[in-house]
Amino acid sequence: MLEGQLGNVTGALLLGGGSHRMGRDKAHLEWHGERWSTRAARQLEALFAETLLVGGAPESDAPGRRVSDPPGPPCALRGLVGALEAASAQRVLVVATDLPLLCDDLLLALTAWPERDVVVPCDAGGDHPLCAIYRRDRCLPVARAHLGSGRLALRDLLVALDTDHVTLSRLGLADLGSAPLTNVNTPEELALLEAR
Repeated sequence: MLEGQLGNVTGALLLGGGSHRMGRDKAHLEWHGERWSTRAARQLEALFAETLLVGGAPESDAPGRRVSDPPGPPCALRGLVGALEAASAQRVLVVATDLPLLCDDLLLALTAWPERDVVVPCDAGGDHPLCAIYRRDRCLPVARAHLGSGRLALRDLLVALDTDHVTLSRLGLADLGSAPLTNVNTPEELALLEAR
């Protein structure tokens, strides 16, 4: 573990999304000259002693341990199960690759928040379960059961667990607005991001 890294939280980057609305793999899109998967993996590696790259095809220069998705239908829940199964730490900070404005302040605020089964940031658009911290021993059995029974929506998982829905204001990050949670799914949203 390097100085400044947290050893009690595993950082997990989910890469297995289909990117159907974008039309190409979002992990390989570029932001300021760096591929999204590489940027996010480096961000997690700087903060956490263990970084997982779950599913998909990360760039060769993306740091972290590669983890295959477990069996099951392609969905975010499958990636979450894979992350929880592979993590060494009890708490797992899971992020999607399509959050190009994600900042260290938000990730560190989530890790410092009082423990619950899930701590999920929320804004006017709702919950962001693919930028949330999960307690492995409580969440993994429930997530496996949901995956096995075909209850694939992450919102159903959040309802089934002791979840704290926290705004950025509660996290002390009101000055950031909702920018760090900006999720880019379509070419139009990507064009808006690039025009900023």
